Amino acid sequence: MLMEGYDIGYLFGGIALLVAGILIVVYHQKIADNLAGGVNSYNKVKLFGLGACILGIIFIANIHILLLRLFMHIIMPTKF
Repeated sequence: MLMEGYDIGYLFGGIALLVAGILIVVYHQKIADNLAGGVNSYNKVKLFGLGACILGIIFIANIHILLLRLFMHIIMPTKF
């Protein structure tokens, strides 16, 4: 019941998100200099990249569906 069906689309989307997060972490200084406030935002940009990596791993493992179901059950509990 936990893994009713593994969706390949989420695998490729998760890989793309993971690669994007890795690129953000590697090039965080250039990104912060060009798009953000410079030296003051290096850590913020790196943290954003790490968050993207974690989200990519969650998508690859298909855990996001379980987390969304748990969240929806907390908000709207059913009697089943």
